This record gives sequence, structure tokens and C-alpha cells, in this order.
Amino acid sequence: MLVFYGLMSTPPQPPHEPHPNHDRGLEFDLSTLMSRRSLGMFLGAGTAAALAACTPGGSTPGSTASAGATPTGSAAAATTTPSASATASPTLTRAIAECGVEIPQETAGPFPGDGSNGPNVLEASGVVRQDITSSFGTSTSTADGVPLTVTLTLLDNSNGCTPLAGAAVYAWHCDRDGKYSMYDSGLSDENYLRGVQEADANGQVTFRTIYPGAYNGRWPHIHFEVFESMSNATAAGQVLAVSQVALTEAACNEVYASAGYETSARNFPRTTLKSDNVFGDDGGIYQLATMSGSVPGGYTAGLNVTV
Repeated sequence: MLVFYGLMSTPPQPPHEPHPNHDRGLEFDLSTLMSRRSLGMFLGAGTAAALAACTPGGSTPGSTASAGATPTGSAAAATTTPSASATASPTLTRAIAECGVEIPQETAGPFPGDGSNGPNVLEASGVVRQDITSSFGTSTSTADGVPLTVTLTLLDNSNGCTPLAGAAVYAWHCDRDGKYSMYDSGLSDENYLRGVQEADANGQVTFRTIYPGAYNGRWPHIHFEVFESMSNATAAGQVLAVSQVALTEAACNEVYASAGYETSARNFPRTTLKSDNVFGDDGGIYQLATMSGSVPGGYTAGLNVTV
């Protein structure tokens, strides 16, 4: 990934406030969904998936955790039956014994891009992808920043924490300056840092992206929506969970000290996990990712989520 060098002077940004009416959404056009199937870009009908996050295993809020623990015990056995084509990522998966706490439901924010308050990227051919760093369609612009790989592991709490294969996840976040594609000034024609994935046999979805920036009023985060399947997402209320991943303080301090993140370096100290208007009720304990990595080599972030 590319980064800018030198100090940037950026005018103050208005705070991105959560939108009260956007914690449900994702209404698709059925014909668009079927055309995606014919193009091989469908997510597939899956088991119903509502996310729940597990308490960070061995990590302390505000710190960069080392790789998560490999599952152990009888609860872990339910998660480790991968097929030859789908291998779990133990370094990104916390102990399955922690499964059981439903992830807090959050607002999708003012910039979901899911059709609930304006443009709908989910109708666009190309949105089903693992690497979300670049725009697709009429633009090929790439968002610059420190590389970040995010893995969510979806687990069915009502069935022994077994993997939720086939559940679909839409993830999106701001760029390193705290701006959102499709909405912010100068980015209305861009759709980078947005994408959809279908959970594999291990219930995992992985996105390759860049480390998000920090903007006034919010702790650094990644939005996501979970829905049962592409074919069932056409009906109102088919979004099963809306939440956000919180990034660790130590990783943010490291990234924001690097070139290109000068705006984020100024904004980050102004908001804590406790003062954040999304994570503040519990300090983000159920949404805080397990993270490892470095600025030169990039970072990984993992979160177990249960239904």
C-alpha cells in the first residue's frame, strides 16, 4: 500500500454522527441479485446469521493483543472441522469457549451505502470481493494506507457455537483521513473500502483493506451488516445484525504516527472508547478486535461473533 509523506494540512472535518434510522437496511433489487448469481458473484443462501461478539481473549481494551488463542476443549471441537478448501485461521480466531455474548446492535451510521439513505453499492456488479482497497466500476482509484486484514468468525450460539457457513457480511469504513466513499466531498464517485463476502465452511469472512482513520467524535472502527442470504435480503428487515469492530489503542497509536495519517493523529486523542457514542456504554469490550502486526508489515484484526 502507498502512503503519503510529509505533513498534510487538512481543514476541520464535521463530525460523522450516527443516523438513528439506519440500524436496519440492505434492501436489494431481486433482479440484480439474480443477475449476480448468473455472473458467479452471489453470496449463496445461508444459515441465518446475527452477529454476537466474544469478550476479547487475553487482550486488554486499549492494547494491541497478540494472535488469538487456538480453540480448545469441547466447545472448540465444534469449530474445527474445516474442509480441504476452507482452512480456519487460528491466529485470528479467539477461543471458542468465549462464545455466547451477543454483539451489541449499533447504528449503521450516516454513510452505509446500502440504499437506506441514498446510494446502494450492493446493487453494483463487483461489490462481492475480498480486497476492498480499490473502487470498482467506473473508477479504479485506490485508498492509500497501512494494510489491514480483517477476519470475522461467525458462530451459531444456539447450536454449540458451530460455524455459520453461508451467512453474508457487508463491511465498510472510512479512509485514512476519516472520509467515506460515496458520501464525502470529492468521493461521491468512489466506492472503495466497501465489500461483501460469504462466510466459508468455518463461518469466516476476510477482507483485505487499509487501516481506517480517526475522525472527530468517533473511536476508529469498521462497520458491518450481516444478512441471511442474498436471495432473502430483498424483504424489509432481512438485515440480521448491524454492529462495528473497534480497533485497539496501541495499534492506532502506531499507525497514526506514520506518514499519511496526520489528520487521524490529531483527531484520535480527542475521543476515548468510554466517550465514544457507540462503544462508550461498555468500553467496546465485546467489539474490540484481537490485533497484531506492524506499520511496515501491516496489521491483522480478528473478532469472533456469535448468533
